[in-house]
Amino acid sequence: MAFLKLTFPNADGAHLGARLDLPDVGPPTAFAIFAHCFTCTKNLKAVGNISGALNDHGVAVLRFDFTDLGESEGDFADTNFTTNVADLVSAAQFLAKEYSAPQLLIGHSLGGATVVQAAADISSVKAVATIGAPSEPGHVLAMLGEPSRTNRTRR
Repeated sequence: MAFLKLTFPNADGAHLGARLDLPDVGPPTAFAIFAHCFTCTKNLKAVGNISGALNDHGVAVLRFDFTDLGESEGDFADTNFTTNVADLVSAAQFLAKEYSAPQLLIGHSLGGATVVQAAADISSVKAVATIGAPSEPGHVLAMLGEPSRTNRTRR
């Protein structure tokens, strides 16, 4: 699989490390973004395998490291679910500007919750796929100390 090593700025100006995996034959028929799990990186073997399978079907896949993970700049202590969503939106903006707007978002574990949330802010997205994502992101957010709309007490 051919790939390009890339970086792009997030909303705070930190450079996020990324790679764009490209189909071996012909131009891409679509572009996707893969969001990895909490504290993982874009280089997780399963992420590479999924990206390769999509490449076999003509889909280019941008996989990137969230702030201060892998090859990305920033301070992990300053990150949360909201900043992960913002990183994903920055990835989509970069991809749209430099290549083609993403049509598919894929996320693993907390990355799955991230793609579901970010999809509302990325108009080009036609499909969202999650792998082992929490069914109740509010529960995970509460564990991370971040308030959630789904966990608010109703009166």
